[in-house]
Amino acid sequence: MTSRQARIQEDTDFRVLRILQDNPDLTQRELADRLGVSVGGLNYCLKALIDKGWVKVQNFSESKNKFGYVYLLTPSGLSHKAALTGRFLKRKLEEYEALQAEIDALRQEIRDMPPATAADKSPREGTC
Repeated sequence: MTSRQARIQEDTDFRVLRILQDNPDLTQRELADRLGVSVGGLNYCLKALIDKGWVKVQNFSESKNKFGYVYLLTPSGLSHKAALTGRFLKRKLEEYEALQAEIDALRQEIRDMPPATAADKSPREGTC
């Protein structure tokens, strides 16, 4: 089992690669906004992905980005994204199944509760 921090980093890498695959000419600010992270945090993540050889930066004069950069997934980046997709989906399905089991248990708990009486409905109950 990987550490919580490693899973978070893997999820972030997956999300960045996924967005860049479809939108290679986003600015770092636009990408950071989509991910809900700071521009500095995104810059750190992008540099790591570039250092790993999964993303390359290319100067592109027709880009909507005022600096004219596009972020392209390399063949190894595409390969890694496919592997990340499988692991991400597996984790999310496990989370979904655990949540579904918890919801089912809570519903059963509610069904098993005795009916409320008038005394149980005092206005002071449930207030802080």
